[in-house]
Amino acid sequence: MKIILVAGARPNFMKIAPILEAIGVHNGKGRRPRMDPILVHTGQHYDHAMSQSFFEDLGIPRPDINLEAGSGGHAEQTGKVMMAFEPVLEGERPDLVLVVGDVNSTMACSLAAKKLNIAVAHVEAGLRSGDMTMPEEINRKVTDAIADYLFTTDRIAGAHLLKEGVQSERIFFVGNVMIDTLVKHRERAKQSTVLETLGLKNGRGFHPYAVVTLHRPSNVDDSETLGRIFEALQEISLRLPVIFPCHPRTRARLDQFGLGEFFDGEGSRVRLISPLSYLDFLHLNSLANLILTDSGGIQEEATILGVPCLTLRENTERPITVSQGSNRLVGNKKEAILNGFEWALRQTKSLTARPDKWDGRAAERIVEVLARISRRKFHPFIANTSIPTVPGNAMVLSS
Repeated sequence: MKIILVAGARPNFMKIAPILEAIGVHNGKGRRPRMDPILVHTGQHYDHAMSQSFFEDLGIPRPDINLEAGSGGHAEQTGKVMMAFEPVLEGERPDLVLVVGDVNSTMACSLAAKKLNIAVAHVEAGLRSGDMTMPEEINRKVTDAIADYLFTTDRIAGAHLLKEGVQSERIFFVGNVMIDTLVKHRERAKQSTVLETLGLKNGRGFHPYAVVTLHRPSNVDDSETLGRIFEALQEISLRLPVIFPCHPRTRARLDQFGLGEFFDGEGSRVRLISPLSYLDFLHLNSLANLILTDSGGIQEEATILGVPCLTLRENTERPITVSQGSNRLVGNKKEAILNGFEWALRQTKSLTARPDKWDGRAAERIVEVLARISRRKFHPFIANTSIPTVPGNAMVLSS
């Protein structure tokens, strides 16, 4: 089976790395005799901090193909990826395209593949926020609607897909590949010196601190909303210093709204820093007393790290993190954020509940499904073939 694996943006790299490893990629060569992997980087994230450093930290081999799509509006970026990916598909004629997550590259490459009658597998399928104003929600729903194999992180996601009419035989509950990456690199991340660099470590141990990330348009594209969030952060920082690895898009909005100078000023305890590498960011988060974010993946990581998390949104496509007790939805109003902060202060590092199959072996389960398929005469028209049942299939969701 010839498989094209697609990665385009920072969250994708953490998800694609364990799958490549499970396939047995080493120096670009697959060790599984029935699988021929090709790694395509769409170039949706293309600067060093947002892309290349992650390849280095995670040991991802150099991409076989880089589409170099770059930035742009949603339609422009989606179109550029599709136009660049189609010739790759025509040249390689893969049996399967595997996409991860919910970025524009995920949907664009899925569409391009299906229009050429090439099978699509979606890793992290079935996540739903219920908020169609989120571009990611559109990407998720479109990709799931046309995918042939749907790999889910939890049973809630599988239930969403069944409700939407997806055949149970096409759904595989495998766990969370992002957690595979965290589990593998957690010990190595302890070698990071980021806490010393930020002055958060001394001879007696670590200073308490909070970490915040913001990038969603609903939070950063409106000056009034962003101002409210930062008012809350300033109040929080009077009791707990706040470290803010600032997304380039968010930094541009801060400057546009005249807020950047305020937070860079002398005496501010909200510290804006450049985006961090994966290992530095993992180490920073693992020892934090609190994480505030609008990112889906960071909600998941906080759950495994046992760090209280405040999600600055009214909804989440990762509701399992809320049900596990590690995450609380607080929206972007100042009072709600501060109330959430008081809740977080009452939590302890004993937040150790772990969702089912978030055990570092999700990629192994995915590749086992693909291996079973590859042992048969593979046919790209998946709808016309029977998919083999494996442990974890959605048909046992109720068990």
